[in-house]
Amino acid sequence: MRELRIRTLAGVFVVAGVLSWAGARLWNSVGTLPSVPLAAPIVLAVIAAILLATALSLRARLKAQRERRPEAKGVDPLMAARAVVFGQSSALVAALVAGMYGGTGVFLLESLDIPARRDQAIYAGFSVLAGIAVIAAALFLERVCKLPEDDDDNTGAASTA
Repeated sequence: MRELRIRTLAGVFVVAGVLSWAGARLWNSVGTLPSVPLAAPIVLAVIAAILLATALSLRARLKAQRERRPEAKGVDPLMAARAVVFGQSSALVAALVAGMYGGTGVFLLESLDIPARRDQAIYAGFSVLAGIAVIAAALFLERVCKLPEDDDDNTGAASTA
């Protein structure tokens, strides 16, 4: 499984932000701009909390397993792989959503004198922050589940059976 790259997430964020900003300008010239839901930052924050709780739980279980504690519960490799895939997919979606709300929020900065637009800009800003929290929690989860490098494979020495 390949690691998630920050460059990829930043690229998704920037492209989504630019397209969202352009779309908001176009949509506003045709009619009213769709609103940023209040639930957006809440849902993203819940996903970040779930990812963080999963990472902390796995880290504690792996540490207990490494220390060979008798009461230690092992970590199923398939469950850890599923957690990493969930984290990576959450990070990619969060980068897309945060970029989308970031672009909309930048467009809304032009009209902060209108109370409804100001509220939408605030919701968009919190959505971007919550999206960044999802990305950070996903990267932490990926780091927790990363296997240590195998030095024998890196040296190129052939092992005999």
